[in-house]
Amino acid sequence: MSSYGQLISARCASPCEVTCPQPYVNCCNEPCIASCGDSRAIVYAPPVVVTFPGPIISSCPQESIVGTAIPEIEGGMGSGGG
Repeated sequence: MSSYGQLISARCASPCEVTCPQPYVNCCNEPCIASCGDSRAIVYAPPVVVTFPGPIISSCPQESIVGTAIPEIEGGMGSGGG
């Protein structure tokens, strides 16, 4: 090998291993239930009170957070020489 080839190979960094951790993920799904008060109506002749149950409103809000993972390099970055 020429002296130029030896100089180039001496400056190359040793191989390193790259690992990627699992990305960060968090999910939340909780039911939300709200109810309103009952309604009443008075019916005349004969007077009667009728009670109507109030509406029940429900929803399932969802929240998701997804993050990225940065590769971790094992073995260092090698130097530029000098």
